[in-house]
Amino acid sequence: MLSETFTFSRPGLRHTARSLALTAAVALAASAVPASAQEGGAEKAAPIKLQLNKAETAGDACRITMLVDNSRGGAFKSYKVDLFAFDTDGVAQKRVAVELGPIPARKTTIKIFDFAGITCQKVGRVLLNDVLACEGEGARDTCLERTETESKATIPFDR
Repeated sequence: MLSETFTFSRPGLRHTARSLALTAAVALAASAVPASAQEGGAEKAAPIKLQLNKAETAGDACRITMLVDNSRGGAFKSYKVDLFAFDTDGVAQKRVAVELGPIPARKTTIKIFDFAGITCQKVGRVLLNDVLACEGEGARDTCLERTETESKATIPFDR
């Protein structure tokens, strides 16, 4: 058992060797805990990147080619998104629920779907409103947070 007392250069600051050792042990233990555990428990999951890659009019519909980049994540049995097409005046026009799964682990895939009843020239932007189903690597609640959007088409795509 240590009982020596050390006096530091600042007046009134005295610590025992025992309290110094305890402080050092706590600091060492805290530095050994991964940052992800300190920030809330779970490690941050890999992002799911949705890219509106191409938009073309097909009859009276706007046909969307969606690139689903899951190159850093685990597999999904189902990944269903709720999308809205807004016209060029910013008014919501069409809503579709699109099943983008299954999505293999560490794989990029392409899905094609239509916004029926609206041509691409009349679509001002597409909104990812929600993730309706997310069966696989994460809980549905975290899938929306993990999803990143971008567009290579002339139509903006955002969350």
